[in-house]
Amino acid sequence: MAIQDFTNEKLFDLKETIAADLFSGAEYPWELLPRISAFIVELGNTLPADRFEKRGENIWVAKSAKIFDSAYIAGPCIIDEDAEIRQCAFIRGNAIVGKGCVVGNSCELKNVILFNKCEVPHYNYVGDSILGFHAHMGAGSITSNIKSDRTNVVIHDGTEKMATDLRKMGAMLGDYAEVGCNSVLNPGTVVGPHTNVYPLSMVRGCVPANHIYKDKEHVVLKQDNFGITD
Repeated sequence: MAIQDFTNEKLFDLKETIAADLFSGAEYPWELLPRISAFIVELGNTLPADRFEKRGENIWVAKSAKIFDSAYIAGPCIIDEDAEIRQCAFIRGNAIVGKGCVVGNSCELKNVILFNKCEVPHYNYVGDSILGFHAHMGAGSITSNIKSDRTNVVIHDGTEKMATDLRKMGAMLGDYAEVGCNSVLNPGTVVGPHTNVYPLSMVRGCVPANHIYKDKEHVVLKQDNFGITD
């Protein structure tokens, strides 16, 4: 595998996000992080009034979405149709929450895109990240989005490196990626589509599609769509 295997085209089904136009002309998902805020404002002002209502400054919420009273939402933000924002969720702004997504109790989002049917249902922090269609983060799993030395994030895949020129970047999860409970995705982590990360993992760098991440020394290919290797 190489970093070139983690392009937008290979990670995501762009039919499964209201933000598809944002990806136009970009090769890698981390390129989009500085553009999310302005894109939300531009797109929000075009959303149909029969399906979306504007709540406060630059906050658009689909009329079919379920927002619990104790949830906090700051703009710019778009909550798409049939999404569910549960008790005490904290959306700090610059967030696009896709159709049918679940943002659970005490979860925090900041500068993110969640593709349709994505779930961050229990005690998750997701910052400066993009989560693909049907991606799921187990309870307590988080994206760490800034290095301890505050230098810019670099994408690593083995000996290959790619600069992002970003001080803050969390994780990019491909479609159907599964992250186990209480895992930490370190800054610049990229997880390929249909890959599973074991609970209590500390992940750094790029994990290829259709694999099981047990630890950095044990990343194994799935046998097929139904079974996994030992």
